Amino acid sequence: MFTRPSRRDSLPRAAAPAPARRLRRLAAAAAAVIGSLLAAATVIPAASAAVPTPTPTPIPSAYWAQLAQLWRLGPVRVVPVTTVRVVSAGGMAGWQITLIAAGAAVAAAVAAVALDRARAARRAAPAPTA
Repeated sequence: MFTRPSRRDSLPRAAAPAPARRLRRLAAAAAAVIGSLLAAATVIPAASAAVPTPTPTPIPSAYWAQLAQLWRLGPVRVVPVTTVRVVSAGGMAGWQITLIAAGAAVAAAVAAVALDRARAARRAAPAPTA
């Protein structure tokens, strides 16, 4: 009258995951680990690069002696200011921009095809009967 079913029988057992699902999960985990390692490999060298700062050197006494000699010689000639033109062409080359855009397009196409096939496979699978 007051008997209960054992805990073992109270919950329905779930089917074991298919080998393809296990493989997909393993591939996703491996991709996440490899992606994080690659991201760390690109960030760490840039983060650890240091710009050396010059240490201030004390002014030697010879400098003061030369300065005193110049003072005794009289006014110093003024050197005319010269214009310095710095040619700096920065930025990224056109072929690099094209290569990055092509790579992004291929990656987006591969992702779209993979998602479309996964959606089609899910629709085609028969509904489980309980």
